[in-house]
Amino acid sequence: MFKKQLPLFAGLLIVLLFAIIGCKSKYDKLKLSNDNAKKFQEGKRLYEKKEYAKALGLFETLLTRYRGTDGATDLFYLNAMANYKLKDYTAAAYHFNEFATSYPSDPRAEEARFLTAYCYYLDAPGFSLDQENTYKCIEKLQLFINLYPKSERVAEASKLIQDLRDRLELKAYSNAKLYLTIGENQSAVIAFGNTLRDYPDTKYAEELEFLTIKAQYEYAHQSREYKQEERYTQAITFADQFTDKYPKSIYLSQAQKLKKDSAAGIQDAKRIIAQANDNERLARKLARKDSVFIQTRSETQDIHKKMP
Repeated sequence: MFKKQLPLFAGLLIVLLFAIIGCKSKYDKLKLSNDNAKKFQEGKRLYEKKEYAKALGLFETLLTRYRGTDGATDLFYLNAMANYKLKDYTAAAYHFNEFATSYPSDPRAEEARFLTAYCYYLDAPGFSLDQENTYKCIEKLQLFINLYPKSERVAEASKLIQDLRDRLELKAYSNAKLYLTIGENQSAVIAFGNTLRDYPDTKYAEELEFLTIKAQYEYAHQSREYKQEERYTQAITFADQFTDKYPKSIYLSQAQKLKKDSAAGIQDAKRIIAQANDNERLARKLARKDSVFIQTRSETQDIHKKMP
């Protein structure tokens, strides 16, 4: 019985296949045609059916032809939205920005300005990666707030800006700590200071100020004896400032130990320098000790860092 029905099934399959091919062929023919009005209507129909990829295929063929015409605003808006729905945020941001710039008086311009920035936000990388898009997004969000200060979207834009600033703060904090991890102590001191300056209300302030003491101590410890007194003294200053500011800090005992070790380091440096004044051989040895090399080995490279 099944063998008798097999030709029937095969026939139905062929009919269905031709129907599918026919539909696709109809779409492709329309896409290649010069009937712009029909393309636009079909594109809108497909968009309403949430067939965004197919709608976009038709919209893209009309962009240059519709520019400056009465239907251009709807086309450019739907084209941007189709990219957005397809999660192509780079293209969507570009087209939303083009729409808002070209048609500032259109009622949808406000939404387009916001979505331009929001696409940058959705495209922004994690804190450990390059933050170019993050800065662009903050700029676009701030522009939106400036242009539409009474918009109901201002609160959301402000929240997004804060989230992006938190990412930048975390990146600055992580980069500064990395300098200390790899033994670039002078760079660490500078980076900690820059982070505290750029983010004065950072939640990492207490830790960063403690790590500044630690990095300065290590920097002094690895320096030439002739430079150590000045650099240890700076570590002591940092420790005193930290103690005054955070008298109940979990890092307080460590900060006090670094201060004590810095004071001892100053005395050791003075003793060695005094001995060198009476010992020509030691003096020559200290003169040759003009740098300390810190070697960090990995599977792929050796890095030699020079401390002054």
